[in-house]
Amino acid sequence: MIKQKLRNELENVSALRENRMRVSKLVLQNEAYFLPLLEIVLDINDKTSIKAAWIFEFVCKEKLEWLFPHLDYYCSQINKLHFDSAVRPISKICKLLLLRNDKIKITTLNNTHKEQIIEVCFDWMISNQKVAVRAYTMQTLFVLGKEQPWVHEELILIIKKGIDTESSAYKSRGKITLLQIEKFNKKKLLN
Repeated sequence: MIKQKLRNELENVSALRENRMRVSKLVLQNEAYFLPLLEIVLDINDKTSIKAAWIFEFVCKEKLEWLFPHLDYYCSQINKLHFDSAVRPISKICKLLLLRNDKIKITTLNNTHKEQIIEVCFDWMISNQKVAVRAYTMQTLFVLGKEQPWVHEELILIIKKGIDTESSAYKSRGKITLLQIEKFNKKKLLN
């Protein structure tokens, strides 16, 4: 019943921020809507998953901890997303998860989750994704590379390969990420 109500709400959502915020508030006011929303996001053959992903991003910005009990499901399914407009918010949520994990040093992600995120992020980096997805992905992989140096090594190669041919936004984010990796490596050598 909750899932169907949510689907009905999502059918009336447009890309306008106020529409997305309205449905986000509905979910934020009742955590029981969270898992059905996640299930709709990951229903990859339903175009409603795109709108659900927009809402999911807003909800996770406010209540990222609601995702923690569902990380096994989330991390095992995100590699199946194929609608571009759903991938962008999911790539941002991956970034939020890793930044939170890195910032407060509380391990919410186990090694399997991290491996799944690494795999999907590298897929997004080398596929024909929009620059926003790849920008979020660079940030995610930068954080993951702090624990697993090979991630930084691969990321450097991918960024350098595309830096001359990609958009100016890609070049900008790529240069920032390369500098972050360089600073991190220098700091690590000093310790």
